[in-house]
Amino acid sequence: MPHTIAVAGKGGVGKTTICGMLIDHLCATGKGPVLVVDADANANLNEVLGVQAETTLGTIREEMAQAELKKTIPAGMTKADYAEIKFNSALIEEGDFDMLIMGRTQGKGCYCYVNGVLKTQMDKYAKNYNYIVMDNEAGLEHVARGTLPHVDTMLLISDCSRRGIQAAGRVAEMIGEMELKPGRMGLIVNRAPDGQLDPGTKEEIERQGLTLYGVLPQNDAIYRCDCEGAPSSKLPADDPTKQALKTVLQSLGL
Repeated sequence: MPHTIAVAGKGGVGKTTICGMLIDHLCATGKGPVLVVDADANANLNEVLGVQAETTLGTIREEMAQAELKKTIPAGMTKADYAEIKFNSALIEEGDFDMLIMGRTQGKGCYCYVNGVLKTQMDKYAKNYNYIVMDNEAGLEHVARGTLPHVDTMLLISDCSRRGIQAAGRVAEMIGEMELKPGRMGLIVNRAPDGQLDPGTKEEIERQGLTLYGVLPQNDAIYRCDCEGAPSSKLPADDPTKQALKTVLQSLGL
């Protein structure tokens, strides 16, 4: 079975950027193939990776609903066969990784159906990969619903503020309440000035009972990538954030 990595944290702390650099590290060090899963309804991991997103599972779900309503499913094809073909087309194939994007449905309603489709597709593909990396939305709904049957490594991402650390602590508490029982779980603090934590931040990490895996520096190059629409995962290997993350990942055997 593949080693599964879930990345979680509140919005705006650089979670998706770190997820993209993690994927780039796995591919660059020959750990692939990797199945990348963007489980955020507001999907943008593909932009961080420099991948064109042709479609999402949510979009396909809407297309299928319209085809059924308008009776445009090809003659002689069952609804199940049609769904199989359509959902298979959602897999984006790159060199060292493939990608599934959950996306969202249109209008009102929950994401239960699309989440179920995502789980089915992941179960079908999982055996073909060494790693599965899932970028979650701000909550943990997808993990809680069993999209990943087991998480080997849970990475909690925070900025260096006390509020950010407290939010990471609440996510860790939620993981315990849901009895997800990841193989290991720790915190990566992002955007620290000069890569150093303030004593108050360190104190809050200890108060929350979080295991600190590492600290990543504030990085203007990532900001410029965001402004220019460039994939931050493709920054040079000697980029300070990439270097710091590499050290963290190597310490975890990743």
